[in-house]
Amino acid sequence: MTWERTHVDEGARRQWRSTITAAQAGDRQALDELVEGWLPLVYNVVGRALNGHADVDDVVQETMLRAVDNLGSLRDPDSFRSWLVAIAMRQIRDRARRRQTAQLDESAAREATDFAELTVLRLQLEGQRREVAEAVRWLDDEDRQLLSLWWLEVAGELTRRELAAAAGISRQHAAVRVQRVKERLETARGIVRALDGACPGLRELAARWNGRPDSVWRKRLARHIRGCGYCGDTREAVVPAERLLVGIALVPIPVGFTLSLALGGKTAAAATATATSVGWTAKVMAALTQPAVAVTAGATIVAGGAYVVTQTPDAPPHAVAPTDASTARPQSPPPSATPTATPSPSPSPSATKRADLYGTVVDAVDRAPDPDARPAALPRRPESGITSTGGRRAVMQHRGDSVTLSGQGYVLVRWQLSPHSRPGALVMPAWTGLKGKLFHVASGGGRRMDDVYGDGSDRGYVTGMGGPDIGYTVLTDGTQQMWQNEYFYLDGSVTLTQNERGADYGLAVFPSDWAAADKDINQGPPDGAVRYGLVRDTGKDDTPVPQYVTRETPADAATVPQQSRV
Repeated sequence: MTWERTHVDEGARRQWRSTITAAQAGDRQALDELVEGWLPLVYNVVGRALNGHADVDDVVQETMLRAVDNLGSLRDPDSFRSWLVAIAMRQIRDRARRRQTAQLDESAAREATDFAELTVLRLQLEGQRREVAEAVRWLDDEDRQLLSLWWLEVAGELTRRELAAAAGISRQHAAVRVQRVKERLETARGIVRALDGACPGLRELAARWNGRPDSVWRKRLARHIRGCGYCGDTREAVVPAERLLVGIALVPIPVGFTLSLALGGKTAAAATATATSVGWTAKVMAALTQPAVAVTAGATIVAGGAYVVTQTPDAPPHAVAPTDASTARPQSPPPSATPTATPSPSPSPSATKRADLYGTVVDAVDRAPDPDARPAALPRRPESGITSTGGRRAVMQHRGDSVTLSGQGYVLVRWQLSPHSRPGALVMPAWTGLKGKLFHVASGGGRRMDDVYGDGSDRGYVTGMGGPDIGYTVLTDGTQQMWQNEYFYLDGSVTLTQNERGADYGLAVFPSDWAAADKDINQGPPDGAVRYGLVRDTGKDDTPVPQYVTRETPADAATVPQQSRV
């Protein structure tokens, strides 16, 4: 359940209040839900305020521990969010005071995950949105603390009343301080933009800079930009930061992030005797294996009363803008198999019985349909919802990143190729540990990754697979060409693993639904896309399964063969 959204219906509010009240009364499962549901918000507040310093984990840990310990003192459940964020801000300020009396551990700082970089990578920010995220590095600690709240306010996660309460100031004072931070952020955006330019004077000035943003160099660079006609010549309209941040999601908690909260006698759940904690733990562990609770796949309860959280679920995703691609024409694609009426080969005689049909049909290489050919009707399969260990949107950028999906419904996998970073042979992702059934039902996004697209009379000049100036991303012989958006239908559970080696690519994976898939594949010419989508679903068990899928769980997911049998 997601409670941190600013606008929720009354039914959700009632459930929210009910869960908080139950947790205060000693219901440990309700307390578990509170910790899981609100951890992403706290992580984003702290991570952005500290810009991903190595202390983020400790501050988040202390915040959640204090919230659990003092939950019984909360009188109004409706104020839970502002109360929790206020605790986080106090911990951030306490940490700042401690740093004033102790020497900063530079080694720890260098080992930290830059939150600006994490924001860009995990939310796939491009253009001016990326510029805003990177500009945060140039703000002072105090400004970043307030910005962490204002960012979430603009994104719809906090109200202005909650922002003011969390900062410990009046709404009027909050308005003044937010305006000042916005002005400094705009200055920092100008620095980021100028450093990406080719001003010789700025290059000469920055030659003495060590590359670490700080207040001294912010003032020096800003002074140069104000007096430089080259740096001040913005070639595109600068969109106000608040317009860029509207609707941006919370940054997902990174894989491997852990949170342990000891549930001792001081917690709000202390009504449950310590002697029964192990039995209660076993009960919750059993419940976590059920699909309805598997949404919390990032939460594990262990004997002794400790939470260990690695990832959390979230709400449905916002739309994602396609990545920029090369401006070069592609090479001719490798010869493909003769197109057939369906994207799959006919089943073998042994697969004629319905009981044996599933798993015998795997995608074959096919040619892209005509750009103006409308897709067939997409059959509607039952949906009860998909849960994901990666939250509402898992962004997998590196080899070994994975997400586990479970439930009954549709899943969108969005491809992001980066031949400008590293072209070459592409090792496809793999679906492993399949329980139940998985179908490849549709392809969309307005284009295949080997399409030429743009605004030219021959439908464009850009390709997602690279170009002669930077090289090409090349698929293994026999691999099905992927589209920008690939839709799958899952009834069970499966893990998708990114197997990057050679070509650079990323995957954005999130639960979707039939309506979104149907809308996507039907948005083609003349709506600006290269082509309409493709329906692969027959509505039966002879719908193709994805390539590289297995019911096994191999040590290396990249070893899963193309022609799998499931």
